[in-house]
Amino acid sequence: MRLMAQMAMVMNLDKCIGCHTCSVTCKQAWTNRTGVEYVWFNNVETRPGQGYPRRYEDQDTWRGGWELNRRGRLGLKAGGRFRKLIQIFSNPVLPSLDDYYEPWTYDYETLTNAPLQEHTPVARPKSLISGKDLKISWSANWDDDLGGSAATSEQDVVLNEVSRKIKLEFEQTFMFYLPRICEHCLNPSCAASCPSGAIYKRTEDGIVLVDQDRCRGWRMCVTGCPYKKVYFNHRTGKAEKCTFCFPRVEVGLPTVCSETCVGRLRYIGLVLYDADKVLEAASAPDDKDLYEAQRQVFLDPADPEVVRAAEQAGIPRDWIEAAQRSPVHTLINTYQVALPLHPEYRTLPMVWYIPPLSPVVDAVRDTGHDAEDHTNLFAAVDTLRIPVDYLAQLFTAGDPGPVDAVLRRLAAMRSYMRDINLGREPDAAIPEAVGMSEEQMYDMYRLLALAKYDERYVIPSAHAEQAHQLEETATECSLDYEGGPGMGGSGPFGETSGGAAPIAVENYRALRDRQSSDTPAAPTDRATRVNLLNWDGKGSPPGLFPDRPPDTGGGAETDTAGEAGPTS
Repeated sequence: MRLMAQMAMVMNLDKCIGCHTCSVTCKQAWTNRTGVEYVWFNNVETRPGQGYPRRYEDQDTWRGGWELNRRGRLGLKAGGRFRKLIQIFSNPVLPSLDDYYEPWTYDYETLTNAPLQEHTPVARPKSLISGKDLKISWSANWDDDLGGSAATSEQDVVLNEVSRKIKLEFEQTFMFYLPRICEHCLNPSCAASCPSGAIYKRTEDGIVLVDQDRCRGWRMCVTGCPYKKVYFNHRTGKAEKCTFCFPRVEVGLPTVCSETCVGRLRYIGLVLYDADKVLEAASAPDDKDLYEAQRQVFLDPADPEVVRAAEQAGIPRDWIEAAQRSPVHTLINTYQVALPLHPEYRTLPMVWYIPPLSPVVDAVRDTGHDAEDHTNLFAAVDTLRIPVDYLAQLFTAGDPGPVDAVLRRLAAMRSYMRDINLGREPDAAIPEAVGMSEEQMYDMYRLLALAKYDERYVIPSAHAEQAHQLEETATECSLDYEGGPGMGGSGPFGETSGGAAPIAVENYRALRDRQSSDTPAAPTDRATRVNLLNWDGKGSPPGLFPDRPPDTGGGAETDTAGEAGPTS
C-alpha cells in the first residue's frame, strides 16, 4: 500500500442558485489580466446546455481523457508518444476561440464624451482581442441566459445520450446549475499528455499545477483534459489552470470560490488513498464500474492500519486528524451521497457532486400530494426516470442505480427531519429504508444544512518543513512509469529546463492573518497594498517601492551604502 493524501471538494447542487459569485471572485483573483480574458477557472453551467467550452463533453471530437485499448490497457484517447511527436507543432484537436467565446468590453467613452443629442448614445461591444466591433453570440454562461431552453438543450452532449422521449419531455422536467473547476484528478490525463512534463501533481496534497518555467506551449494538455479546464495564455504562450488556490490552502484557508459561495454548497477536505490501486481502478473494464472502483481507492482514515501507514509515509499527525474529520470523505464514503463528474473519462476526478433532489420534490408537489412524505418521494424517485437517467449520464457513466440510491437518501433525510422539526416522533423506519441509522441521518442533515465554516472546510495547514517540497517535489502522473502511457519523465522535448522556485509557507502567514483577523491587518509602513494581478508589466505600479524622502537641501550627506556620512 502506497498511501497518499489528496485535497478534494464536494458540491451540493441542491443549494446552487446560479449567482456566479464564485466565477467572478475566481476571475478577479486569478485571471484578471491580459492573455486570459476568455479564461474562467471556475464557471457555472446551466443544464441542459452546451457547457463551456461548447460541447466539451463530446470526446469523440476533443479526444480528452483515457480509454482502454483492444488489449485492455489504459492509454490516452488523443494518442501516445508517437502521435504527440508528429503533431507537436500543429495540434489539430483544440477548441477554437469561438468554442470558448470572444471576450468583449463596451465603448464606454462614447457614453461619457458624446455631445448633447436627441437619442441616447450606445456603447457598442468591442472585442478585447482585436478591439473591433463585436456581435455577441456566445459566452461562458450563455446557457444560463437561456435557462436551459430548447435553443441550447439540443446541443447538450449528455442529453443526446438518452432516449428521444426524454428529449421531448425534458423541458418540463428540471433545470439545475453545475459549477465546475479543475478536477485535480488522481490520474490526470493533462499531465500525461504534456510532452514537456510541465504539469505535475503535488505529492503532499495532490493539487495539479503547471510549472510555468517548463511549459513550452505545446497545448497537448488542452486536448488531453476531458473537462477542458486547462487554458492557453496567448500573451505568455503558457498553459494555465485552476490551482485550487494553493497559497490559501497551505495556510488552512478555503479556495476563493468556496469562501465567497453564497449558497455555502462547497465542502473541502483531505482524503487518504492508496496510489497503488489507481491504475486498477482507472482500468475497470466497464465504465459503470468506475464510480465504485474509485471509491475503493479511498482509505478509511479511522482505520488503525491506515493511520500507521500514513505515519510511515511521512504524513503529519494533524493531517491524519484532518482526514478523519474530512466532510469530503464523509459525504463520499460514509453517507455515499456524492458522485464524480464523468467517471467514464477514467481520470478519477476529485471534485464530486451531490445531485439535486429539488426536481423530484417539485414533481410530487405538482401532483397535489405531500411532497415531503417519504413514501411519495420514494415513489417519485423510482418512477421519475427522466432526471435520474440524465444525472446518471453526468455522474455514473449512465448507471441509474447509484443516482437512485443517493436521491432516496436525500429524500429520506428530508422526510425524517420534517417530523423532528414539527415536534413529532421521528420514524426510525425512514433511515432504515435507505440503509442508515437515525444518528447518521441526523448527522448528514447537520452537515448538508447547518454545517459551520470549520465543518465545511477542514484544511490542515502546510508544515514549514514541507515548504521546499511543496513546489520542488511532484508526481507527474499516476500512470507515469517505465513503459506506461504517461507522457512525463525523460524525453526529447527539453523538459529539464529548471524547476520552480520553492515557496516558503511563512510567506502566506500574513494572508491567513489578514483573512481571519477581526481588525484590518494592513501594513503600517505604506498607505496602500500593491495588487500585482492587475499589473500589465509596464512601469512600476504605485506602492511597489517606498517613497523617496524629499531632498531638504542640507543636513547630512548620504553615502553609496545608504547610511549617513560625516558632515563637513
